[in-house]
Amino acid sequence: MKIQVPAAAILLSALLVSCAIVRPGEVGLKQTLGKLNGESLSQGAFVFNPFVSTIIKIPTRTVEAYNGLDVPTREGLTVKAEIALLYHVKPESAKHIYTSYGTNYQEVIVESNFRAVVRHISASYLAKELFAVDRKKIEKEIYDEISGSIWDKGFVVDAVLLKSITMPPQIFQAVENKLKSEQEALQMEFIIAKQKKEAERMQIEAEAIKAYNRTIAESLNEMMIRWNSIQAMKGLITSPNAKVIITDGKSPMMLSDQK
Repeated sequence: MKIQVPAAAILLSALLVSCAIVRPGEVGLKQTLGKLNGESLSQGAFVFNPFVSTIIKIPTRTVEAYNGLDVPTREGLTVKAEIALLYHVKPESAKHIYTSYGTNYQEVIVESNFRAVVRHISASYLAKELFAVDRKKIEKEIYDEISGSIWDKGFVVDAVLLKSITMPPQIFQAVENKLKSEQEALQMEFIIAKQKKEAERMQIEAEAIKAYNRTIAESLNEMMIRWNSIQAMKGLITSPNAKVIITDGKSPMMLSDQK
């Protein structure tokens, strides 16, 4: 007994086989006989002849390129950085990206450029600076440089996330000891500067006291001279032999009540 399959069922099967759905966060590229046809396809359903054509889907949503890298420092040490790059494909550049780099563009272009940029940035820092500098500052430097490297190739950098920086224990201990020594040296400089300021303050205070005492001493000496002058004048006035007294006009006038 032969089973007859309706022609409509056969047609429906053919349509299902040759229908591709481009979802949100994707663009489609229709390739016929090895050549790309027309512009990129936005989201929706597209029918094609599976014998001569295919629909290639390129994600345009944000994706993560994650790397654990051994990166150099300025003094030649090696530290390990756990760092992630968030990026997406420009929809209008999907055709160019596929034509130029194929579907493994992340490995060929994005990650290779990302590794080069991270190593270039890390080599500008001393090992201690990688731990002391604000992590956001390093992320910003990497973001700016990688954006400039892959923007014109059709990629947009969304974020750079520096998750951790580690180094071998012996190197970490050496860096930690150096940081501690530098902190102690800075603290000693602060103490010395504070003591110097205090010494300057005490010297200024001593000079002020000295000047004050000098003023008092000069005032007292002048008063003593005037007092002695008055005493001498009294002696002259009361002397029976004194007839004429000549002064400089500054001494006080003294009159005797003796006749």
